[in-house]
Amino acid sequence: MLSTIDDTTLNKVALALGDQDAVNLIDHLKGVEEITDDEIANKTGIRLNSVRKILYKLYDHSLVSLRRTRDPKTGWFIFHWKLQPDQLEGFILSQKRRVLEKLNVRLEYEKNHDFYYCGNQECKRVPFEEAVELVFHCSGCGKPLVHFANEDMIDQLSIKVEILRRELGE
Repeated sequence: MLSTIDDTTLNKVALALGDQDAVNLIDHLKGVEEITDDEIANKTGIRLNSVRKILYKLYDHSLVSLRRTRDPKTGWFIFHWKLQPDQLEGFILSQKRRVLEKLNVRLEYEKNHDFYYCGNQECKRVPFEEAVELVFHCSGCGKPLVHFANEDMIDQLSIKVEILRRELGE
């Protein structure tokens, strides 16, 4: 089952959702059919609350499933976790759709606004309406604001949007 999943992709997703601890946790999940959070904490040395936090984040994205049993002695629930690598492609597609949506919003913003900038790297560019309110002087450094050509940014955003659309088959 796991041989069809690209470990590199799985590790990148784990890193995106957590940190190196998430990658270590995924490595332990890959090697077993099912494992408890206590067992993961004991085998990895990751603190139990961190293990649970990572597992719930993975669970929120359907990358792991859980089965709950009750400890007959204590009455507490024991959570048994299982990797769901078949959900990875769906997760990646939904993330790409989110990024595409944000890029489209940004592209439209760039296309529909004229920007002005003082040339100072510490200062931000401002849309025309804001530049008028500032009497074409930077609010950060006081330098005069000049027109900022954003055609290169529009081109770069358009390229990224097109690449994602092709990847998503849109």
